[in-house]
Amino acid sequence: MAINIQYNKTALQGLEKQLKVRERALPTLKNKESALRMEVKRARDKATALDQELVGQIQQYTRMSRLWGEFDHDLIRIKDVKLSAKKIAGVFTPILDDILFETGSINSFNQPLWYADGVEIVRKLTGIAVEREVFLKKMDLLDFARKKTTQKVNLYEKVQIPGFQDAIRKIKRFLEDEDNLSKSAQKIVKTKQQKQQLEEEEEL
Repeated sequence: MAINIQYNKTALQGLEKQLKVRERALPTLKNKESALRMEVKRARDKATALDQELVGQIQQYTRMSRLWGEFDHDLIRIKDVKLSAKKIAGVFTPILDDILFETGSINSFNQPLWYADGVEIVRKLTGIAVEREVFLKKMDLLDFARKKTTQKVNLYEKVQIPGFQDAIRKIKRFLEDEDNLSKSAQKIVKTKQQKQQLEEEEEL
């Protein structure tokens, strides 16, 4: 990481402060990444389970496939899907609260008796399908946040923290060398002054 290094104590303090911030934040970010990874798996597993349930339920009704061709699809439709949000590891995710259906009236005189069962079957299958979609959306949101968190963990761990540590080392080395040079120069000046003083005393 390219850090603009200024070789002075103020710059050193600034870099040390930034390094501490990242070192403190890193364990929290790692915990968040781990929690998100676990939640993504949970949401994926639930979506898969619902998918399997939906396939299983549809297979149960394949024997009625000929009848479904006669079914009046205007008898039931989704009016509204009510969702709320829950925060998981700092990410707002959807929760399915309710599915509101709009149903037409079934006339037992001119419609087959099984239409009432058909409406319930459609309601059930739609419920599973909508819940599956909600869990897939939840999984996508959590996975997106997990990827972002992983990027930040990698940035801190592999780029910024080593970059700041390296810059701090360079500044400290420079300041130590400067301090040693200053002390050496002072020693030389002092030795010269003492020598000059001795020579002056000898002349008297």
